[in-house]
Amino acid sequence: MAENKQASPEAASPSQQIATAPPPAQESDISQTHMGISLLRNVALDQKAIWTSPMHLRWADGTWLFPLATVTAAFFATDRSVIHSLSSDPRTVDRYVSFSDGGVAALVGASGGLYLWGKVSHDDHQKETGLLAGEAVIDSVIVSSGLEYSLGREGPSQQSSRAAFFDGGDSFPSNHAAVAWSAASVIAHEYPGLGTKLLVYGLATAVSVSRVEGEQHFPSDVVVGSALGWLVGRQVYRAHHDPYIAGGAVENLPGTGGREQERDRHNMGSPSVPLDSWVYPAIERLAGLGYVQTAIMGLKPWTRMECARLTDEAGENLEQEKTLQHDASELQARLQEEFSYEIGLLGGGHNLRANLESVYGRMVSISGPPLTDSFHFGQTISDDFGRPFSRGTNGQIGGSASAVAGPLAVYVRAEYQHAPPTPGRSEGVRAIIANSDLLPLSEVSTDAIGTINRFQLLDAYAAVNLNNVEIAVGKQSLDWTPETEGSLLWSDNIEPINMIRLVTPEPFSLPGPLRHIGPVRVDQFWGQLEGHTIVPGPFVYGQKINFKPFAIFELGLGRTVTMGGQGGDPLTSGNFVRSFIGIDDPRTGSVPGDSHSEMDWTFNVPKIRHYIVLYGDAYADDDILPIENPARNPWRPGIFLTRLPGLPKIAFHVQGVSTEAPGIAHADRNNGQLNYWNATYREGYTSDGFLIGDSVGRDGKTMQYWFTYSHSPRTTVELIFRSNSVASDFIPGGGDWQDYALKYETYRRSGLYLKSELQYENISYYPALFATAQRNITAIVELGFSPGEKK
Repeated sequence: MAENKQASPEAASPSQQIATAPPPAQESDISQTHMGISLLRNVALDQKAIWTSPMHLRWADGTWLFPLATVTAAFFATDRSVIHSLSSDPRTVDRYVSFSDGGVAALVGASGGLYLWGKVSHDDHQKETGLLAGEAVIDSVIVSSGLEYSLGREGPSQQSSRAAFFDGGDSFPSNHAAVAWSAASVIAHEYPGLGTKLLVYGLATAVSVSRVEGEQHFPSDVVVGSALGWLVGRQVYRAHHDPYIAGGAVENLPGTGGREQERDRHNMGSPSVPLDSWVYPAIERLAGLGYVQTAIMGLKPWTRMECARLTDEAGENLEQEKTLQHDASELQARLQEEFSYEIGLLGGGHNLRANLESVYGRMVSISGPPLTDSFHFGQTISDDFGRPFSRGTNGQIGGSASAVAGPLAVYVRAEYQHAPPTPGRSEGVRAIIANSDLLPLSEVSTDAIGTINRFQLLDAYAAVNLNNVEIAVGKQSLDWTPETEGSLLWSDNIEPINMIRLVTPEPFSLPGPLRHIGPVRVDQFWGQLEGHTIVPGPFVYGQKINFKPFAIFELGLGRTVTMGGQGGDPLTSGNFVRSFIGIDDPRTGSVPGDSHSEMDWTFNVPKIRHYIVLYGDAYADDDILPIENPARNPWRPGIFLTRLPGLPKIAFHVQGVSTEAPGIAHADRNNGQLNYWNATYREGYTSDGFLIGDSVGRDGKTMQYWFTYSHSPRTTVELIFRSNSVASDFIPGGGDWQDYALKYETYRRSGLYLKSELQYENISYYPALFATAQRNITAIVELGFSPGEKK
């Protein structure tokens, strides 16, 4: 298939077509296209280019293929939920089917009409538009039909459809969508004005949506069909458009703009630093001391490239310091060793690397009966990625590895986990849970668990970065707070969930007057929760934005919504929009889904900014912002002293929170159903039994204190005290317990490291669970090797 004679060598590269390698120019001469060359011959050449395109893929093509695969995977996951939520009224279905047929006929008819009118009026541009649009339609029909009958996916209109492939169906991809988008693609390329694009792409979109609403295809069928049609139309135009007549340029596909773009750090893939890494407290301390001013503290994880940028910023600020702080300088030097590869790429370079991040063994020994249910009673071990634990000896053996290539990044962390058997709940405890969750006693399980021996993926994802917008797919953990321990909205108290995430790894400035709100980072995701049995398989989505209008002040606003699942609020486009903007469904009188919001802040006290940091977050159920009902919503303020007076090696944190809503009378608290609970999703804001937010729970209080002694940048000792309680109007008799912990971490230059913790838990009273006071000692030892450590 011949090249466009105006295309540059870069534009003619395989990754800017459908990743196709063009046939030799002599196989088709553009000047002959309008002199009677066989349309059939052109279609044959198109098919050759299309079907051989996978053989010509490059790494750069992952920049557009990965997002397409991500969107398709998201629709695969929700296909059946969406179809089940649609109207099955035969008249409604027939109207949508008729509209989709009419929309395709309109686009195909417009193509034929342009060709005929061009012949009559001797307008080569109109004639070519009609000819190429018709050619694209033929190509898309051949390709989509071939895939339909090869893949054999059942359609939603088939009785008891399981959406299964290779089962005799013809649903994937949508033929209607492919035809509509191929014709629209050619017309929009020939007439690239905004009005034309809105018209033809709008009609093609309506055809695609109608195929779903008419229950002829699943959403993923029309997404793939639409993408396929657009790419076919683009390829036909690129190969056969006469450059000597009017028309638009063939745009580059995302990420295929050339070597200069690939070497920009904003287009480089970079895995995230695990949330339990020493890196976060290290950068937090440098930020508190004033050497890092552009870090967005309320959105974690950070990519390795972002940590490298912050490390470089700290180094530049330390160089300008008149009185050099030795501890801060050593800490920055250690970070510089850890991120030396990424620092070398900040100004540009070739991003290609595979790395073993860590291997480790971890033992957790618990002497007494631990608290394991933060949704009702509390948690002895929290913010531990939802790892199972029980009385006795628990353990994990695991490792992590990463790889990057241009804009792509892959990260995998896996463990073999062991936990002793967990005794079941007594009937009295089950009755308390049934009362607090408004459930029949028969629906509250004994929760007895046998010995756990399992292989488990923790964070495991693939990501692509395009112009500082990263799309990551897979199991991922988030911590949306500047707090030292767990976000009230989304923390690493749960096992990482499967999600599709769209995030800006590096802060950026908004355009126009909005630039005055300072550097901004945005994070949003779509995922699915695990372990729900009352409403199985609910989905969850969330967004968070953090910005710094001043170097000393950061503000963050976040929100998540649980929707869908069997028996939950239907996952429809209307319900999604209503839940997103927080308006009632007129049929039910309430906002669909279970919504949760958060506001967080970080403030470096100006005159003593190298000394005191004030931080915190606030949480609300059902409110768009926690400030709507401040009296009933949990607020968790904290203070961080980067060094104690006269003791520069000791830092101090204190923070406290109550979910008891002290401004609300006990009678109005609805028995613990105010926070983290929902009348539809009665297993609450949990994933696999662990609270997604702070393990303080639904009606409790916690005060926490940390003293951290930095013996060196590689060795720290931490003393922790935590006082916990649960309200008696939630759990009969209430509960009160205290945790005293000593942590020690050391990292050797050889790469070996040791993490250890000894915790004494004094459960002074908890009559609903224990007849007498309980004493519990927990010992955690992790020994590992991280090759990333430099000598």
